[in-house]
Amino acid sequence: MQHAAAHIQAIGKAVPEHDVHLDYIRWAEEQMGRSRERALFTRMARRSGIDHRWSVLARDEASRSATSAEGFFRASPAPSTARRMEIYTREAPELALAAIADLARQAELGGITHLVVASCTGFVAPGIDQIIARRLGLSPAIERTLVGFMGCYAGIAALRVAHHIVRSDPQARVLVVAVELCSLHLPSGSGLDVLLGAMQFGDGAAAALVCAGPGGTRLDRFFCTTLPASDALIQWTIGDTGFDMILSGEVPARIAQALQEPELRDMLLAGQDAAMLDWAVHPGGRTIVDAVEGGLGLDPAALGPSRSVLARFGNMSSATILFVLAEIMARPRHAAGIAMAFGPGLAAEGFAFSRA
Repeated sequence: MQHAAAHIQAIGKAVPEHDVHLDYIRWAEEQMGRSRERALFTRMARRSGIDHRWSVLARDEASRSATSAEGFFRASPAPSTARRMEIYTREAPELALAAIADLARQAELGGITHLVVASCTGFVAPGIDQIIARRLGLSPAIERTLVGFMGCYAGIAALRVAHHIVRSDPQARVLVVAVELCSLHLPSGSGLDVLLGAMQFGDGAAAALVCAGPGGTRLDRFFCTTLPASDALIQWTIGDTGFDMILSGEVPARIAQALQEPELRDMLLAGQDAAMLDWAVHPGGRTIVDAVEGGLGLDPAALGPSRSVLARFGNMSSATILFVLAEIMARPRHAAGIAMAFGPGLAAEGFAFSRA
């Protein structure tokens, strides 16, 4: 049976107004005093490839310390998970709606039949999907799906759900939303690894309209795999003072190694020439992007969109891959491409795409 092809018609984006990257670096340096670790942190911050990260938390101009108005950077003890979820409940829908408004400037959003929301940085019930649907005035009968706690590849999982919906119902018009408030989970520890890990993350939201077309970017095939004996490399646990991320320094090397293995390369490329594809790679950090570039033998320009998004926004978890896709859709280099993200597992998820 011939299935309808799902297409991303357009992508809307939004970030909060507070740029906290430099404030965070100053704050983190204070935590380490005048030590060898501080010097190493400063050097690695300069090499991170990140210039800006945005947060829903207010910036206190008097102390020039980001989020001190919310008590997050300087509070002792650190804010509870409950307090962080209060802010998520208030701010995440607003940021999601801003991304949807940006999408509405590019595509007609009438007749939405399905809503798929990815969000890994907060929990609330009724869910954020219900809040968004109500705020948009969507029908109470709209079919909703919430993708949660999958980490950086949750945006791809949300697009996969939309892909299958459209293939089974060619009349479906699916609104896909990814919204993450990573800055709520500033860790209470002051060790080098903890502070470097937190330096990667910012807040952001993206929204996409997926339907049978015509036009847009076609979703061709999805793939996923979990690397063996890698479950300890990326972990995310719920603690008393936020969600605690463990990101091993072994991740980039493990990714580069896996991408050189024939089985994974065959799954990714399906016989295509890597040099003739656009690459939408989730920029989990500069070293992750470097690992993909080296593992696939790509020209440095191939991952320009990923590096651009990383520089301007940092890692926004599930929303980031949609930001990268938006860059590629605006300035395509090739007729087809591959999108890919990594996350807890250590798992890789992605899809092939092509021009309509």
